[in-house]
Order: sequence, then C-alpha cells, then structure tokens
Amino acid sequence: MSDLFEKIVSLSKRRGFIFQSSEIYGGLSATYDYGPLGVELKRNVTQRWWNSMVYRHDNVSGLDAAILMHPTTWKASGHVDAFNDPMIDDKTSKMRYRADQLIEGHIDRLRRKGKDDEAERVYSDLVDALNADDAAKALYDIIMTEEIRSPDSGMFDWTEVRQFNLMFDTHIGPITNADNKIYLRPETAQGIFVNFHNVRETGRHQVPFGIAQIGKAFRNEIVARQFIFRMREFEQMEMQYFVKPGSQMEAFEAWREERMQWHIDNGVRPSKLRWHEHEKLAHYADAAQDIQYEFPIGWQEVEGIHSRTDFDLGAHQEHSGKKMEYFDQLANEKYIPYVVETSAGLDRTILTLLCEAYREEEVGGDSRTVLKFHPKLAPVTVGILPLVKKDGMPEQAHKMEDMLKEHFNTFYDEKGAIGRRYRRMDEIGTPYCITIDGESVEEGTVTVRDRDSMQQERLPMENVPGYLIDQINNWETS
Repeated sequence: MSDLFEKIVSLSKRRGFIFQSSEIYGGLSATYDYGPLGVELKRNVTQRWWNSMVYRHDNVSGLDAAILMHPTTWKASGHVDAFNDPMIDDKTSKMRYRADQLIEGHIDRLRRKGKDDEAERVYSDLVDALNADDAAKALYDIIMTEEIRSPDSGMFDWTEVRQFNLMFDTHIGPITNADNKIYLRPETAQGIFVNFHNVRETGRHQVPFGIAQIGKAFRNEIVARQFIFRMREFEQMEMQYFVKPGSQMEAFEAWREERMQWHIDNGVRPSKLRWHEHEKLAHYADAAQDIQYEFPIGWQEVEGIHSRTDFDLGAHQEHSGKKMEYFDQLANEKYIPYVVETSAGLDRTILTLLCEAYREEEVGGDSRTVLKFHPKLAPVTVGILPLVKKDGMPEQAHKMEDMLKEHFNTFYDEKGAIGRRYRRMDEIGTPYCITIDGESVEEGTVTVRDRDSMQQERLPMENVPGYLIDQINNWETS
C-alpha cells in the first residue's frame, strides 16, 4: 500500500469518514462503516447521482428492489453457473490473488520498462486465456511461462488456478436444506430486470426508457483488501436503459459520454480518468468499457458501461414463463428490448473523491492537509467560528448558523485557536468558514474564508447565503 493511500485511510478514520466494521472485536475483513462525515459525503454523492439520472431525464424512473430474490433469478442470470473469479495462492505467504490481475500487473511492469512488444505479446496471450474453454489452466500457463512472482513474498511458488463462485448463500425458514437455499444478491441489476413490466406500465414509459437504482450488493470476494475499493458488502448506483434492438450502440456511446462527464463535474481531474475496454466480454454483452481512475494503488475501475443485449430479459422470460416482450405501437411489432447499463460503485466513487481531494500544502512555512471536495459534495459546507467565546460573539455566530442552516450543512466550532479550527475544517474538506469577531457584533458583518485560496472577504451577514450559493455554483477544481 502506498504512503499516500495509507494517509487517506488514516485520515478517514481519524476524522470520522470511514471505520473498520466491528472494530472492538478485532474487525471483520473487507467490511466498513461510514462515520458522521462519511455518511454525509455518501448522501451527497447518491443525491447528485439520482439528480443526474432520474430528475434530469424524463424517461428514467427509480426503483428500490429487495436484496433477497427468488433463487431462480440467479440461475437465469448466469450467476449460479458462471459468477467466478480465477484465484491462485502463493504457497509461501499464503496470500491469494486474482490470476488475471497478476498478469495485468506483469504487463504494466513490462510497459514501464519500455518493453512494449513483450507487453503486447503477453496481453494477447491474456485475452486468449480469458476466452479459452479452460481459462483457469490458460491463465496458470501464462504465470508459469512468464515466471510471475508473488507481489508480497517475491517467491515463485504457486498453486494451480481455481475458479471460485462469489455469491453468498443463506436459507429461508427454520430448516436449512437445499429446498430453501437463497442468495444475497451479487448485483442490483436483476431486481430491475424482473420489474421491467411493473415499472414500464406504472411509469407509463415507452422504449427507450431507463430504471435507476441505488442499493446494497454482496460478493464473497476471495481477495478483499485495499480499503473500501473491494468489499464484501458494497453499494451500487445502476441504471438499465431499455432500447430497441439495433439502436444499442448509439445509446451506449451517449451514456458513455454522459457518465464520464458526471465524474468530471464532481471535481475529478480529466487527466486522472481514462477508458478501459474489456479484454473479455461477459456472456451477456456485445460491448463493455470501464471508467478508470488513477488511484494511489494504480488505475482501477470506478464505473462500467455495458451493452447487455437482450440476454437478461430473454433469460427471465425463459425461466419464468412470463413474457418480457415490448409491443412497439409505432412500429407495430413486438421485441425483447436490448439494455445499456451504467453501473457505478458508490464506495469506489467515495474513495475516488477522497483520493482526488487529498492535498498536502505548504502555507507560510507550515504544512496543511486539505480535502478539496466539490462544495456540493463536501460533508460540511460551512464552518461557523466565533473568534472568542465572549463579548456577544457566540450569540451572533448562532444567528449566522440559523440563517445558513436552511441552505447548507453547517458545523459550529468555538474550541481552540482560530488557526487550528481553520486547519480542522480544511482537513475534513469544509469549503467555507464564517468568522464572527467584535466587528460582527457591532456592525453585523462577518468574514468568509475560502478553503482553497484561503482568502477572506468581509460581508454583511444578510448577504452571506446568496454569496455562498454563487461561489458554490461557480466553483472550479484546481
């Protein structure tokens, strides 16, 4: 783990963004709890996603499907038979790895050394292996041929590659047997597909239209580390867009462009984002690309855009015996719609924003740690800071707080030197601080401090709400 990544993990706990789950009992691997600031950041991200997906599109409706679904759902979707990861163990360190990711890491190292031809050869072999009938053996052969060593121990002592199904199972009722076995959903998409007609009819939609959902999913990740990047319990922000067969690539490109812009509009620098095309398409897809962010741990997926064809609706029609066709009145024809999916990991988006916002700066010979969140995403928008706890300043500060609470999430802080309070606000990403001093009591003016520039401006109290709204709407990343 890089030094920068460790600093972000440490800050997340220290300031109340993210805690290890069940920490008093030693913690539970790959599960995390969102603290007071983390839950506010998460709420802001989900609301911003919902606004962009549902409220800004007349033909997209929301859904909140149950986590537990009929077990045949997962047979129809292919998860029971094909939801596997290829794993390999280092016999020395006992660490377990994704075989394909080991090979991808080897390819990246070759490219960094300028061995582009060799990297392309191994990449071609990887693509062939992922599409082979026996992918596990093909991946193992590459690791052996290339003599890829363990990242942790440096040893070349591997087990064979094996496939692991990632679904959690449980049982309904008092007796545990095969008849009442069900699964915790490994993705939220299937809840959308089985409700296709329910949402279409009640929402009075015609194709093309979309169904959006934010919800929990569960995967029994064999390799689960790197903080909240890969967890066993996580949240997805997904939208399934139903289109007429033959028009899916036009929709795919349109949503590709819109989803990349959403991340940029969140304050993520375009230079830290890129597209990654899948080497192997899933069994249901005819196109798939990922939005990747350059984390301190390297380029990793944040969101996927997939053209899923008519596989899902067709499979549920076959297994349920219920028609999933759509009657197009204008064309006077029936068809099973194709689907374009946008699927963003909420936790990975949170981690992206933490990594993107984190800065260490020199200020007047001192250092400060600051999270430069987009003001619309920051957990706390405005800090209210009376200069001292006397002379009417706390009372005036509370008046300012009451005025701003109608518009923003505020935090009142009167403890400690004003400089230290500024640093605390910087470290949790608060974009604006209002300082109330003696002049505030006498003349009704306050000082507004900008987190990024650290410049201050004096304003009448009644002008502050409008001023902050203008500043937030015109904010630009730096």
